[in-house]
Amino acid sequence: FQNRTFEEIDALQQIQKRKTIIFIHTDWCQFCHRMKQTTFKNQKIIQKLNSDFYFIDFNAEEKRDIRFNNQIFKYQPTGNNVGVHELALQLGTMNNHIVYPVLCVLNEKNEIILQYNSYLGPSDFKLILEKLKE
Repeated sequence: FQNRTFEEIDALQQIQKRKTIIFIHTDWCQFCHRMKQTTFKNQKIIQKLNSDFYFIDFNAEEKRDIRFNNQIFKYQPTGNNVGVHELALQLGTMNNHIVYPVLCVLNEKNEIILQYNSYLGPSDFKLILEKLKE
């Protein structure tokens, strides 16, 4: 599927308004890997994401600065070789924690309209995409 960057979204929204789906994950999260192997390999899901949404695959431990929504977000080290990106925290925190994987959905104005922090299989994910399209 077409994987976008945060930096592209503003320009894309000016061409065509769409909701943005952000998959926030880490390298060490088993459920994240399982979702990549199942849900994000599903052809119907790939087609839906490409035709109806902007999709960002986002590693929460990304180290580069990201410019989004006229702000700069940075990587925050939390210890020796560990840390989390400010943007992952902003988009993925629910009830003061971040639990991976996180599915965060933004509307056309980059406002959070849905956060879901659990493994989503293909059928559940398809239902969410259908609801979001309405």
